[in-house]
Amino acid sequence: MSVGAARGPARGPDTDPAPTGPRRRAGQSLLTRAGRLLWLWPTVLTLAVCRYGAGGPLLWDDELATWNAANRSPAEIFHLLGNLDAVIGAYYLLIHFWAEAFGHSVTALRLPSALAMAGAAAFVTLTGRKLFTPTAGLVAGLLFALIPSVSRYGQEVRGYAFVVLFAAAATFLLLRALERPTAGRWVLYALALAGAGLFHVLALVLVVPHALVAAGRWRTGRARGVLVGYPLAVLGAVLPLLPLFALGQDQVGRQLSWLAKPTVPYVARTMWPGLYASSWVSLLVLACAVLPLAWPHGRRPAVEAGLVAVLPVPLLWAASQGHTSYFLDRYLLFTLPAWAVLAGAGLAALRPRALTAIGLAAVLVLGAHDQRVVRQRYAHTAWDGAAAAKVIADGYRPGDGVAPQRYGNAIFTAVPTALDLYLPARVRLDDVFVERSAVELGELYPQLCADPAACLDGVQRVWVVTVLPDEDTAPGRAPVAHDDPFEGFDPAQAEALRRAFPKSTVTHRHNVLITLMER
Repeated sequence: MSVGAARGPARGPDTDPAPTGPRRRAGQSLLTRAGRLLWLWPTVLTLAVCRYGAGGPLLWDDELATWNAANRSPAEIFHLLGNLDAVIGAYYLLIHFWAEAFGHSVTALRLPSALAMAGAAAFVTLTGRKLFTPTAGLVAGLLFALIPSVSRYGQEVRGYAFVVLFAAAATFLLLRALERPTAGRWVLYALALAGAGLFHVLALVLVVPHALVAAGRWRTGRARGVLVGYPLAVLGAVLPLLPLFALGQDQVGRQLSWLAKPTVPYVARTMWPGLYASSWVSLLVLACAVLPLAWPHGRRPAVEAGLVAVLPVPLLWAASQGHTSYFLDRYLLFTLPAWAVLAGAGLAALRPRALTAIGLAAVLVLGAHDQRVVRQRYAHTAWDGAAAAKVIADGYRPGDGVAPQRYGNAIFTAVPTALDLYLPARVRLDDVFVERSAVELGELYPQLCADPAACLDGVQRVWVVTVLPDEDTAPGRAPVAHDDPFEGFDPAQAEALRRAFPKSTVTHRHNVLITLMER
C-alpha cells in the first residue's frame, strides 16, 4: 500500500496522434459537466441515508421540546424566546412554518434535518475538490454520508444538521473568497458564518481556525485583500447576532447548568465515539485523516482542513473550564465536514485505487451496526410515549383528564408534550393540575395548581402517566409492576389523586406506566 500525492503529476501536452474531433470534444464536455456536478452524488446519497428509517425512532425530550415550541404561533414563540431557548429560536420558527406547510408527522418534522445534512455533503465534496482533487472531494462526500452520526442527527428534530450545513458552507466559501477575494464572495462567507451562529452560537468558534487559514494564505502570498475582507466579513456575521448572544447568556444557566466541566479523560472517552456515533468509524476516520500529512504537496491543504477539524475541540474545552460548561459531543458536530474532507483525501490518495473503495466499504461495514441502532424505535428515548398515547386513545371518554409526570416544576419533562403529539385529534384531555398554561407563561412548563385537591373537582376520570426508571424494563426482563404510579409526582398531587380516585387500572408499556383512575 502506498500513498499518492495530493495533486497528481502535471499533465504534459496531449500526445494522442489522432486529431481532435467532434466526438472527443463532446466527451470532454460531458466529463467537464460531470465534474461540475460531482457534489450531486454524495448529496443524493446523504439524503437517502438520512431519510431511510427516519420515522422509526420515537422523539426524545429535546425533539419534543422543539415540537412544543414550534407548535405555537410566531408571537407565542417570540414570547417563549424572551424567557428560554433564545439561541434555538431560528430553528423553532423554521419548524413552525415547515410543519404548517407539510404536517406534524415524525417523518415530516425530521425532513428539514435530512435536507440540511444533504446540503452539507455537497459542501464537503466541493471543499475536498478545492483543497485536494476531484476524487478526494467525491470520496469525502461519500464518506460523510456513511458516518452514523450524520444519519443520527439528520433524523433529529433539532438544529444540529443546520449548524453542520452552515459550517461546511462557511469553510468552502472562505476558500473561494481567499482564491479570488471579491465583495460578493466575502458577503456569502459572512452569511454562511452568521447562519452557523444563528443555529448554534458555539459554532462561531470557527472564526479562529478560519482566521489562521486566511492568515496563512496571506503570509504566503496566496491571497490578496485578506487583511480587509476577512475582518469585515466576520464583523458582518457577528454584529447582527450580538443581541442574541446577550439574551442567550442571560438564559445559559437554565439551559446548560446540567453540563459538567469536561476533563481530559472525559474528552478521550466520549468525544470521538460520540461525535461519530460509532467507535470503529471514529477510529477509521481519524486514521485516514492523518494520511494527507504524508503527501509532499498535500500538507498545506491538510493543515488548513486540520485546523478547522481539530482546533474547535480544545477551544471549547478551555471555554468550559469556567462557571459554565459548553462541551458536549453533539455541540461539536460542525467539525464533521472538515474531518470528512481530511479522511476522504487520505482514502483517495491510497494506491492501488482499489484501496479507496475498500476504505469506503470498511466505513459502511464498521458502521452498519451503529446505523441500525440509530434507527431503532428506542434509539432516542427509553420510554414509549406513542404506546402510552394509544392506551389512552383506546380507553378515552369525553371529559377525561390527564396527570402527566413532571418531577415537580423544576425542569421541562416530555410526557405532556409526547401525549399532545401522539394522541389523535379526537382525544381532548385537560391537564388537571395546570392553572396557567406554558404557552400563556411563555415557558416550556406551566404553572401548577396551588391546591391540587380543588383542581380535581368535577373530574370523573384521570389518566396518570409515569415514566419508569430504565432498569425496570431492561432487555430480557419483564416489566416490574409498581404499586405506586406516582413516582416523581409532587406529594400533594399524589395524595389528592389517591383520595379522589380509589379505583385504578394499570397498564405497562415500554418503560411507561399508564394508570386510569376513576371515582
